[in-house]
Amino acid sequence: MPTLHSPDLRTAEVARRAGYSVQQVRNLERDGVLPPAARTESGYRVYREVHVRCALAYRALAAGTGPVEAKRIMRAVNGNPREAFAMLDAAHARLHTERTDLRLAEKAAEAISAEPIHDVSPADSMSVSELATALGVRPSTLRHWDTEGLVVPDRDESRGARRRYSPAQVRDARIVHQLRAAGYRIGPLQALMPQVRLGNRGEDLATALAAREASITTRSQALLDAAAALSAVMSGDAVV
Repeated sequence: MPTLHSPDLRTAEVARRAGYSVQQVRNLERDGVLPPAARTESGYRVYREVHVRCALAYRALAAGTGPVEAKRIMRAVNGNPREAFAMLDAAHARLHTERTDLRLAEKAAEAISAEPIHDVSPADSMSVSELATALGVRPSTLRHWDTEGLVVPDRDESRGARRRYSPAQVRDARIVHQLRAAGYRIGPLQALMPQVRLGNRGEDLATALAAREASITTRSQALLDAAAALSAVMSGDAVV
């Protein structure tokens, strides 16, 4: 059973076990993800089991939090463990918030997309400022959604081509607002909203929300995988 203080390892062995190239291992050491390696008299790097565990922990963290945050956490692990624990707590808290927001988005989007729209008239439309107030967003946000093709309003030519949102467009804006709050980026919404406008609201929204939940679950699993490696590194215990 190897321990964190097992015999010396070469760079190639660390790379093989961690799933990186030799150059990537060197880069991880340079970036502070791995603790500094010892050197032989001839200048060759000498690694130990702790370096393998740090590399594996970084790989899992990168999948769970993104590479930038993962590097910050690993630097703290190697220099300020107290800060590392706080950062890990924050990472789990963010995922919890995402799950909570997703549940709210699921309920809201389901209710919004099921709302009937009948017997509407031009008087039922809303201006940019009216809709922005109703949603609690800035007017510039609605203009940005228009530019990106997410919610494209009508234009009132009698009033200088000002934007006017029909009831259907207001509903689309409410859906976009909920999904943005749940963490959806502009790109995926650009692919989703045309289908929503074609009437496939229920099925497409359910698919999109399920994909979002799968993403959160994958990142949660990655943080769990990182915990085992980090526990060995930060406690100094034997590695199974």
